[in-house]
Amino acid sequence: MTLVVSNLTHRPVRTALSIAAIALEVTMILTLVGVSYGTLDESARRARGVGADLLIRPPGTSLLSLSSAPMHDNLLEYVAKQPHVALVTGTAVQPLTGFDSVTGIDMPTFSRLSGGFTYLEGSSFKQPNDVILDEYYAREHKLHAGSWVQLMGRQWHVAGIFESGKLARICVDLKTLGDITGNPGRLSQIYVKTDNAANNKIVLADLRGKMHDYQIYTMEEFTSLLTISSVTMLRNFIYVVIGVSVVVGFLAVFMSIYTAVLERTREIGILKALGASPKFISTLLVSETLFLAVLGTIAGIGLTYVTQWALHTFSPASLTQETVYLWWPISGLIAIGGALLGVIVPVTKALRQDATEALSYE
Repeated sequence: MTLVVSNLTHRPVRTALSIAAIALEVTMILTLVGVSYGTLDESARRARGVGADLLIRPPGTSLLSLSSAPMHDNLLEYVAKQPHVALVTGTAVQPLTGFDSVTGIDMPTFSRLSGGFTYLEGSSFKQPNDVILDEYYAREHKLHAGSWVQLMGRQWHVAGIFESGKLARICVDLKTLGDITGNPGRLSQIYVKTDNAANNKIVLADLRGKMHDYQIYTMEEFTSLLTISSVTMLRNFIYVVIGVSVVVGFLAVFMSIYTAVLERTREIGILKALGASPKFISTLLVSETLFLAVLGTIAGIGLTYVTQWALHTFSPASLTQETVYLWWPISGLIAIGGALLGVIVPVTKALRQDATEALSYE
């Protein structure tokens, strides 16, 4: 170990760059995984905050996207007439740029369903151009009750700032949103409250039997589906980023160790002349690589707390990053695996060097 540390500290700049490259690989993986888990968990938390028992979504929609309002609001009356249904309300979602969207709600029915918002500033909307914002969106955009904000090409008066964790970050009156978007009387999803939790499965089966094409879930079912394994697009994206990260780690270690072998040609020749076995030389180079990979992994884990702080500070309403401890050893193994791949060619070259030629190398 002393020899390994000595060799690495002898070339501090190259060692630091190698550790930084491996740390970047680990940080890329952990940040992406943390954002993915955080986004899904935040969506599930806000869905549970509505207080509904069942959720009805349009046919053909994915778990995370609601790009239009295809359901007619006459479904509200239809669902409300079903046995054991106590309360029904609908929302419409209008995507904005990036990760933002505006949600239209009928405040009276939504408040009865969810218990209403907890306002940190101001109160509910009273005028057609009023909007209420959750605390994170307001903080990110430096808005307060009484401010004005431009959304969907028009100015909105911020009526209130509410505590995060319920439904959405930006809410306006449902009818107003429908008129602005040219979708009056249209809904993106419907929330259902039953008369008794024991009747949830009865109502679920009844609605599924009558509304065959619609996606109908209990809230427990819906939130349980918000996982990486269930969202195919997100899972595939993670695999792609992991693949890119492995390539980054592979190239970083390959260049570092390969350059080290070239620079240490005479050193390797001396070791062979003194009787060092191929196993000793290969073990030395592999040990240096493992040491770099371990240090890079630790540094990468530390950097994820920096990215987490940065997202929470500068973009709290856009992305939510969690610390996923399960992925610490996984990312470490990926980094070490990529590093070991990168050391194969340099080790092979070192073992093939003739001791006499190595000693005369300039």
